[in-house]
Amino acid sequence: MDGTDGTDSSDDRDTPPRPADELLDIVDEHDRVVGRATRGEATARGLRHRCVFILARDAEGRIFVHRRTPQKLVFPSLYDMFVGGVVGAGEAYDDAALREAEEELGVSGLPRPTPLFGFLYEGTGAAAGHTWWSRVYEVRCDLPVAPQVEEVAWHAFLTEEELEDRLPRLAWVPDGLEAYHRLLARRRTAG
Repeated sequence: MDGTDGTDSSDDRDTPPRPADELLDIVDEHDRVVGRATRGEATARGLRHRCVFILARDAEGRIFVHRRTPQKLVFPSLYDMFVGGVVGAGEAYDDAALREAEEELGVSGLPRPTPLFGFLYEGTGAAAGHTWWSRVYEVRCDLPVAPQVEEVAWHAFLTEEELEDRLPRLAWVPDGLEAYHRLLARRRTAG
């Protein structure tokens, strides 16, 4: 308050938008845009939108693994082997993948993530009502990471063996776990 007339003199333009207010494209079962909604509305109403998953590896080939903060809108406090997030309204998947990887890892100057495959995620059980078209990417991050404290509560680079050892022991985000299992299945099929 400025003390003279009881009004708040702070400048709302300096306040970053809340994640729940982010505008998203709503898509159908064929990934065609059918409307727009805020992220909060899409989550509350179970509206299908778009997401990107990026498997980030360091120079030694280890995978960036993290635990989400308790403040996350979806799947708070769970572990994830991908960085990523929602694709904004009008944003291309590839652009979202680079933006999300750099934001969550806290770096700039990453190479463009390599697209691997896409799939329709439809949550079941505790994740019922969550649905999004997903694109999976991989990127090598040789830079020192400084993850966003609003997004990441804990992180480490783990070998594939260390990650496999933790899969049954930790609570993982269901969409990331499905993406990871699909990635492993594709690798086995490819030989």
